[in-house]
Amino acid sequence: MECTRGEKVFAYLGIIGPAIAFVSIFLSISLSPSFSWYRNALSDLGHAQRSNVAPIFNSGLLLSGFLTAIYAIKSLLNHAKYTGFSVAFSALMLQFIATFDEIYGTLHFIVSLLFFASAGVSCIIYFIESRKVLAIVAFLVGLLAWLLYWANIYEMGVAVPEIISAASITTCLIYSSLSILRGKEF
Repeated sequence: MECTRGEKVFAYLGIIGPAIAFVSIFLSISLSPSFSWYRNALSDLGHAQRSNVAPIFNSGLLLSGFLTAIYAIKSLLNHAKYTGFSVAFSALMLQFIATFDEIYGTLHFIVSLLFFASAGVSCIIYFIESRKVLAIVAFLVGLLAWLLYWANIYEMGVAVPEIISAASITTCLIYSSLSILRGKEF
């Protein structure tokens, strides 16, 4: 399915949106003297009262979620309808992670859980709609990172399964964007 020039512009947001999230995360980590992969969650970087990098971290997640939602609605939806809806929901939950930072306690935990769960579900839906093995591999890598963490197989902070699952899910998202830009059929 050939996409229009306008749709191609929106398809680039499927790459730019996630890139902004990772740039803001790693910039925040590099500027935060207290962050440790052994004891922290990524969301600790966004705590408005305790983190000196909260504006960088939260702004990056907000912008990333916004651009990814636009990609999902204006481009992905035309190629993989249910994946588009699911990715849009995940992008909204990413914005909620930044909006309802750790100060909000249980609410922050709920939106974080919804983000990671819905992002994983998006990979499964994408696999069903596109039959791309990468989608199921991305889901399994993310799930394995969480299972190993919960089973105490390694002694690291929750930031480790968060970044592994986010990176694996992002590969699936970027692949979908590149498929649209190349005019590949789903």
